[in-house]
Amino acid sequence: MKFTTTLMRQKELKREWYLIDASNATVGRLATRVATVLMGKHKPTYVTYLDCGDNVIIVNCSKVRLTGDKAQTRVYKRYSGYMSGEKELPYARAFERDPTFVVRESVRRMLPKTNLGRLAIRKLKLYEGAEHPHKIQSPKVMKLTDIRKGRV
Repeated sequence: MKFTTTLMRQKELKREWYLIDASNATVGRLATRVATVLMGKHKPTYVTYLDCGDNVIIVNCSKVRLTGDKAQTRVYKRYSGYMSGEKELPYARAFERDPTFVVRESVRRMLPKTNLGRLAIRKLKLYEGAEHPHKIQSPKVMKLTDIRKGRV
């Protein structure tokens, strides 16, 4: 008896659309679960070399929260490549300017730093309020606890 493993091809993949409400959600827990869905690790057909993740819409990004004193101590850094080119942006100022930046950065940093990670982050749609223009895709509503329990 011979056992073989069938692997997925890009043409055979079926992508779903999921809607997540980020009201009163912790940024880190939200980001880990969203990164799992974007990479496709919640599916039994996951393969490491294909972009087999699903599309995710996150609404109410302005209502996310941090635990502890991270709101005062967290700093986003970037470097231009020039001398003295390091710039810092405190969390409070970043959240005040654009709440979707905070969620996008935390999800992006949990994705792989390869071409697959760059493809995955493009499937993430973020909105500050409860409205989004993706109603035609008829996204499935997903709770954050569903990903952990394998109910997606």
